[in-house]
Amino acid sequence: MIHTIEVENIKCGGCMNSIKTALQQMEVVQEVNIDKDTETVTIESDSDIEPFIQKLNDLGYPQKGNNSLLKKAKSYVSCAVGNLKS
Repeated sequence: MIHTIEVENIKCGGCMNSIKTALQQMEVVQEVNIDKDTETVTIESDSDIEPFIQKLNDLGYPQKGNNSLLKKAKSYVSCAVGNLKS
């Protein structure tokens, strides 16, 4: 099953690296693709979409329309970590 989630706050490769790393650590994920320009995350998995939405939210990349100052701040931290690991 393919899940496509439109998210907020994807700014760069560091953001993409953090998202991909976190989602790939979930056992139920087969593949992750991220499009920075459209801010979409596509996940191949037989699992329900909700755990992925929660994981993205925890990283600071909430679904479109659900952004807040705290989530923006979390995304900057995730981005910085992603840049360090790339």
